[in-house]
Parts: sequence; C-alpha cells; structure tokens
Amino acid sequence: DVVGASAALVVFSPVLCAIAALVKLTSPGPVFFRQLRMGLDGQAFEMLKFRSMKLDAESETGPVWTQPNDDRRTPIGAFLRRTSLDELPQFWNVLRGEMSIVGPRPERPEFIARFRETLPQYMLRHKMKAGITGWAQINGWRGNTSLERRIEHDLYYIEHWSIWFDIKIMLLTAWRGFIHRHAY
Repeated sequence: DVVGASAALVVFSPVLCAIAALVKLTSPGPVFFRQLRMGLDGQAFEMLKFRSMKLDAESETGPVWTQPNDDRRTPIGAFLRRTSLDELPQFWNVLRGEMSIVGPRPERPEFIARFRETLPQYMLRHKMKAGITGWAQINGWRGNTSLERRIEHDLYYIEHWSIWFDIKIMLLTAWRGFIHRHAY
C-alpha cells in the first residue's frame, strides 16, 4: 500500500495539481473535502477528496447520497465525480494507514448506523481496511445501487483475499473502474 500510494501520488502529481487549480478557480471554498468515514474495526477517520460539491451542500438535506444530475455539484465537480478523479487524494489516506488501495469502500457513520440494523453481516466489512477501490466497485456496485449486492461482493473479497486478487482488482479498476454509470 505504501509503495503503491507513493508511486500513485508521484505519477498523478501533475493531474492532482491541475485538478486542485480547477477546483479553486471554478468555485469558492477549499480544494479538499474532508468527510468522516469508518474503516477497519469501525474506527473513524477523515477521508480526503477533491471538493466536488458547493459549500454546505448538505445544510438543508442532512446526509444524503449524490443523485444523477445533483444540483449541489460544482461545474468541475460533476466531471470529477463521473471520472472518479475526486478520489485521488485518498492515496494520502493510504499513506497515513487509514485506508488500503483495495478493500471495501468506507462509509459515513450516519449511514452505517442505519445499515447495521437492517442489513445482516454489514459490519463484517469492517474487518478489513477500507479501500479506494474494491471488488464491489469494479463490478458496478457503487453509488446509489443495491447495498445487499455491494455487501455480497465485499464479503466475497474478504473471504477470498490474496495479493493476486488485489492486483486483479487494481488492473480492472484501471481498465473499467474510473468512469461508471453510477458515478455521479
């Protein structure tokens, strides 16, 4: 993880700088968005993303998932979310040991409180570090899709974990994981 995240930050540094400049030039507010997420053993951490939403996007609605054509997105934010480029700062989370490159995606505590009551085995996905990409994501279970199917894929990944499985997921992410119809 440390080697991969370091390499990614070096390789993507021109892209990171360009995105940071675009975010700053196209909307007021900070370049980065920090959001509380839960990872390994339910430990909370601040996940980094490029800011893709207007300031105080949830002030009226509270915690909600992004929807297609969400008017809370900034002009550049819609592109960043559709291409998953808003996720690149999470390589810093990997370097800090809060995330892994591959693993179940981390979720917000507000949603976890609801999911743990209604979805059997949901908390089992916290037995492994959260990831930037994962088996569920490359199989299309991201965004506002079936939580049951996402959990099935996360648990399959945990049960069948190997370094080769991680490499397969990273290659598939590079091949088909960035742009997806459920990324908005």
